[in-house]
Amino acid sequence: MDAPPREWFESDYYRVLGVSESASQTEITKAYRALARELHPDANPGDTAAEDRFKEVSSAYEVVGDPDKRARYDEVRKLGPMAGAFGGGAGPGGFGPGGVSFDVGDLSDLFGGLFSRGRSGGPSRSSTGPRRGTDIEADLTMPFEDSARGATTTVNVTSEVRCPDCFGSGAAVGTAPRVCADCGGTGAVQDNQGPFSFSRPCTSCGGRGRVIDEPCGTCGGVGAVRRPRQVKVRIPQGVRDGQRIRVKGRGGAGANGGPDGDLYVRVHVTPHPTFGRDGDNLTVTVPVSFAQAALGAEVAVPTLEGGTVTIRIPAGTQNGRRFRVRGRGLSTSKATGDLMVTVEVAVPTELTDEERAAIEALAAAGRPAAASAAGSGGDAAGEVVDGA
Repeated sequence: MDAPPREWFESDYYRVLGVSESASQTEITKAYRALARELHPDANPGDTAAEDRFKEVSSAYEVVGDPDKRARYDEVRKLGPMAGAFGGGAGPGGFGPGGVSFDVGDLSDLFGGLFSRGRSGGPSRSSTGPRRGTDIEADLTMPFEDSARGATTTVNVTSEVRCPDCFGSGAAVGTAPRVCADCGGTGAVQDNQGPFSFSRPCTSCGGRGRVIDEPCGTCGGVGAVRRPRQVKVRIPQGVRDGQRIRVKGRGGAGANGGPDGDLYVRVHVTPHPTFGRDGDNLTVTVPVSFAQAALGAEVAVPTLEGGTVTIRIPAGTQNGRRFRVRGRGLSTSKATGDLMVTVEVAVPTELTDEERAAIEALAAAGRPAAASAAGSGGDAAGEVVDGA
């Protein structure tokens, strides 16, 4: 007899469904349908815990909901958990009478994990075992302000999702897949070659281990349908332009009870007309007059929150000098940046007679305004005198 799936040795499917081991098939089906309605992702949008529980319940029913599989599962449970470490005794992957037996599926898992990667990013798996769904990507464009404070929004994606009518089983409502009679539900058949025995995919069930007599009319027996949907995404505060946000379990639907893939959202942040970003620091340029730069002044600086903070610049401040207002930058889960204020001396394009006379007097004294306003200084801590 072919070795049962490894998961059978590790899982208590009766406990998952909340029924006793002596429960009738009718009681098992009733319990499964009640749990499926309660935990279905459409009834619990955004609840990953309910979604994981739904997958666990579906996997359990696929085994104990089929009388033949259930009988084999009960026999496996009598062997105890240690039997799973040796493939259930003699059979594929173990040593039995008549020579050495090799399980091609196990070998492909071994070498596939070393040399190949599946589309979903994990090792390739045999067709009979649970298969993780594919990862998908989506783009999201958001304003600079939302990227700074974080936001909860939705993205539109189109991907494979578990069929809402058959809950991923592929069988028509009221029916269930049956165990393949040729391979006993393992998806592989033995091919004896003298002293050696190899397993190959079962041609009767296509390696799935089960046969669907009445396919679901919605998905055609595949267990998944492709459709557009909206996924709620929480964008953390301080997200950067081009950063990818992972939403676990919201990608393509898994197969054979496997978990769904993940959704990766690439964030595009629109530029702000006033503020820039340098790491976790906000940057802003503030114009000041020549008189303010030369004599010193208190200058109002805008903040991203919408108010202002007033800083005092010293006399003789040079054009391009930067001041730091600590703690007024962008906040992330790791740190909070500063507000970097660059002073730009504004040169008037039109002068009154009094202004012209004053500048000419300054030039005559050997202190040209242009020379005083030119050049750049280093960073300085801005003395905050007003504003929260």
